[in-house]
Amino acid sequence: MDQSGSNIDYKKIMKGTTTVGIICSDGVVVGADARATMDTFIASGEARKVFKIDGNLAMTIAGGVGDAQEIIRILKAQNEIYKMNEGNPLSPKSATSLLSIILQDNKMVPFYVMLTVAGVDGDEPQLYTIDPLGGYSSESKFSATGSGSYTALGYLEDSYKKGMSTKDALKVAARAIAIAMKRDAATGDNIIVAAVTKSGYVEYTGKDLEKLLGNAK
Repeated sequence: MDQSGSNIDYKKIMKGTTTVGIICSDGVVVGADARATMDTFIASGEARKVFKIDGNLAMTIAGGVGDAQEIIRILKAQNEIYKMNEGNPLSPKSATSLLSIILQDNKMVPFYVMLTVAGVDGDEPQLYTIDPLGGYSSESKFSATGSGSYTALGYLEDSYKKGMSTKDALKVAARAIAIAMKRDAATGDNIIVAAVTKSGYVEYTGKDLEKLLGNAK
């Protein structure tokens, strides 16, 4: 039983994906696989788990698809309202605080999601992970969520270098997910990685990702 009093097995709900985030010298990198599962059934090989919220802000999702999609819609709408009022998009920290409040307010009927919020605030790269009840952590190096996260974290621990560029981190993120795909049956199909810098959001998948990786894959 979780702290809200519900008999919810979050470990069971949260399985079925691998997402990663990496802090870099010039921004932040996020990535995920594209497999959606229902227990042992592979429901889709084209599920999107990496989202652009704005030029400075991205998210990854793990958990219930419907809940995750609703969270994305809410955050995008709130970001547009904030931009109309303030003239700037939400910072990663502000977006994380907003999501934390939303998840806290829904503890009795929680969103079954594990979120990563990543982006830049000026020149400062920021990376946060948020649990289903709104608890969040600021990550200074890297993060991983989902059923393949243990495998991905092992690779990230060995490969992460402080001050690495987004160009190098994109390859590390893709490799971490590829390794998780080999060991976790719920992680698979395509890989999407994205970099967020002060120049904006750039995403790589398919042939663009193969070109980026070159011999690194």
